[in-house]
Amino acid sequence: MKIVTYNVNGLRPRVSQFGSLRRFLDSLDADIICLQETKLSRQEMRADLVQAEGYESFFSCTRTSDKGRTGYSGVATFCRVKSAFSSNEVALPVSAEEGFTGVLKILPVFGARKSEYPSIVEGLEDFSTDELLNIDGEGRCVVTDHDHFVLFNVYGPRAVRDDRERIEFKLKFFNILQKRWESLLAQGRRIFVVGDLNIAPSAIDRCDAGPDFEKNEFRTWFRSLLVRNGGSFFDVFREKHPERRDAYTCWATNSGAEEFNYGSRIDHILCAGPCLHKEENGGHSLVACHVEVCDILKQFQRWKPGNTPRHKDIKAKNAKLEGSDHVPVYMCLVEIPNIQQHNTPSLSTRYCRQVSGCQQTLVSMFPRRQPAEEMNLSGGPSSVSDESIVVKRCSQLNKRPLDECSPPSSNLIQKDVFSTLVNSSEGSHKESFLESPCSKNGRAKTSSSVVCKKRTRESQSSQLSLKSFFQKKVGVNGDSKICCEKHTEADISIPDCEPHETLTEGGEHDSAEERESKPSASTQEDSSQPSEKEKNNVAIVEWQRIQQLMHTSIPLCKGHKESCVSRVVKKSGPNSGRRFYVCARAEGPASNPEANCGFFKWATAKSKK
Repeated sequence: MKIVTYNVNGLRPRVSQFGSLRRFLDSLDADIICLQETKLSRQEMRADLVQAEGYESFFSCTRTSDKGRTGYSGVATFCRVKSAFSSNEVALPVSAEEGFTGVLKILPVFGARKSEYPSIVEGLEDFSTDELLNIDGEGRCVVTDHDHFVLFNVYGPRAVRDDRERIEFKLKFFNILQKRWESLLAQGRRIFVVGDLNIAPSAIDRCDAGPDFEKNEFRTWFRSLLVRNGGSFFDVFREKHPERRDAYTCWATNSGAEEFNYGSRIDHILCAGPCLHKEENGGHSLVACHVEVCDILKQFQRWKPGNTPRHKDIKAKNAKLEGSDHVPVYMCLVEIPNIQQHNTPSLSTRYCRQVSGCQQTLVSMFPRRQPAEEMNLSGGPSSVSDESIVVKRCSQLNKRPLDECSPPSSNLIQKDVFSTLVNSSEGSHKESFLESPCSKNGRAKTSSSVVCKKRTRESQSSQLSLKSFFQKKVGVNGDSKICCEKHTEADISIPDCEPHETLTEGGEHDSAEERESKPSASTQEDSSQPSEKEKNNVAIVEWQRIQQLMHTSIPLCKGHKESCVSRVVKKSGPNSGRRFYVCARAEGPASNPEANCGFFKWATAKSKK
């Protein structure tokens, strides 16, 4: 059995990158795939994002909107199975739970009072229901029980040094999580914990670890969990590779740190509990007996060997690499027997109403309108709705052949176009519309024509009218009227003109020879305007001047004497919005002369907020 953990930095980009969810999951080739930072809310869960053939999926999404965290974080566990029902596969869980406090198990009963949400997890009695809801509200954990072991898919909170509120949240998060682990271990269960915990436990797991690096409270807590420090858990990767350096799983996104492998190991696989063997002899452990291999899938790294260094490629300085800023970590288990037949748990997305129960039909895409009572020529009511009349009339008007329009005899085009007979479904009601869309006064004689013109006026912002295809021309008498200018767009028809004739604003026809002898107004205007080539030359000169000005204003870094790149402070504080310059090269170790030299300089003026 193969288990993979992967911070995808948004599930939608990964699905788009691979073409489909199924292809993405198949590329990992694992029986259980645990994803973090899916960045999906409940409302955004669609079948193409959460369901794939051959996989059962279990999601936890953000339930809070505090500090703009809507659609933030989120985890998902995908289990590759042959059957979701009556299956004895270990990969298919016997039960699944959103969150780890137990409170969300009874949240589907919306409308219940918070006092009716008792904690169902042992050891969490000291925490209030609101505290537990707050912990599980960010969608950071999915727990699946696979009978032989319980799997925790965890996305740990991130907290910077000066954000005391998030530090307190992170401390409480891991404190409650540890109590849940201890409760399961006391019951004799085996536990696997996988995911992005946002903790690099030791100096060997960080590229720029200083002398006080390991004194951090979260790193101290992590190491206290390990067996070698008196805890119950094994860091599976370090058990298999105790001395491996530069084994990083995450890199900074804005500094190009992947180029020099300048990152940290914050994606982990932990395990605790007894092995599956019956023997009581020493030397048995879950890692020694059942974990065959644990490693990092470097082939998913965004930076590939042979890529052009970003300081040598101007486009690469601000280019965004395709893929996540993390890489997957995997573990292969052996000697894991099958379990009793069972069905997929109710948390599976196959039972999620947001995914399968709210699919819209084509009919629902059209707004429902109240039927309007139409009056026929005799004054009686009609059983045909105004919409059907409008559609028929407009469609016939658009499809009318050219030979139905005769040459106009005056400034206005006059012609009776058609007579439409509309039958009802039983044939009991009939309506006759005898109307000229190009009549003298330019007005419709029936109510259906009025509706047609009204609908045309409403749609003129998005649909071109026939009038827009006729250009104004100055006639002999000095008038500047357009043929059919008094008509609405619904009443304008195409005149029956020969190919060698054109229609003047007076309704008269000019032959091709006459048109050639007349000077074009647009040609006369163009002669006084600069040519397109001259405009291009002016633009090129101006752009070169701007580039030269920018080049002289951008400082050179002291380490490489190369042009810097500008950045803007996004963090809140006195310097928020202020621009600065840094070395354009990728971040790397100080001992590497090809890496970022560390140059920094504030811009002369603050950016406008």
